[in-house]
Amino acid sequence: MKLSQILKKESIVADLESTTKHGILRELSRAVAPTARAAAEDIAAVLMERESLGSTGIGGGIAIPHGKLNGVTDITLGFGRSRTGVEYDSLDGRPVHIFFLLLTPENSTGGHLKVLAQISRLLKMESFKQGLKAAETIDDIYDIILEQDEVF
Repeated sequence: MKLSQILKKESIVADLESTTKHGILRELSRAVAPTARAAAEDIAAVLMERESLGSTGIGGGIAIPHGKLNGVTDITLGFGRSRTGVEYDSLDGRPVHIFFLLLTPENSTGGHLKVLAQISRLLKMESFKQGLKAAETIDDIYDIILEQDEVF
């Protein structure tokens, strides 16, 4: 599944302000809430519940917080970037700069795995990660994601 099919500009935060994991998840939840047609508080609660099972900070400055929420009808994707980095209990212990938030319907079976696979493919490209870190605006971030998404 292409990220371009589910990512909306409104769900991108170019400069996350929070300095804690919980704050980042709340900030990202607010960004995707209108697209997901769900309450930001409910989204953040699901994400924190998932984090209690183990950090979604996969290392290399990247986290992919994700969860399933009853009432959400479509896969929802959000993106956030922290210029300074956030302590996130990542696997490698390093701060996280790049966040892809993935929210799926409670009964979703395979769609979220396809999205996770696409995100993983893109994040293996160093030029992609560097482009996201260096982007100036939401439009720049959106264009970088869509451009690379079309390659795969």
